[in-house]
Amino acid sequence: MHRGGVWRVRLPFGGGREQAGERPAIIIQDDAFIQTLPLVLIVPLTGEMAASRFAGTLVIQPDAQNGLTISSVALVFQTRGLDKRRFLGRLGVVDAQTLDQILTLLDRLTGR
Repeated sequence: MHRGGVWRVRLPFGGGREQAGERPAIIIQDDAFIQTLPLVLIVPLTGEMAASRFAGTLVIQPDAQNGLTISSVALVFQTRGLDKRRFLGRLGVVDAQTLDQILTLLDRLTGR
């Protein structure tokens, strides 16, 4: 597991508007903390393009590097910690520019 990795994950059902179920997600946590903590910070993705209307989202197109099969929306406003046991398999990795855009959105969402 490394920052920028795209993984298939299983998000638990919790009710409310949080994303749940199996879906791709992008790891945003620094590699040093991935090794030492039991949870990993992720940004869940959705194939519902209508979600791009929300602030704190980024549309990502599929390519050979990221392993996505459809256009997806990174739901940065739904960043969360996820237990490593919920990671099902690696799909690919996002390019540096996409990761930078995600982290910039996270900065904006947190007022940084």
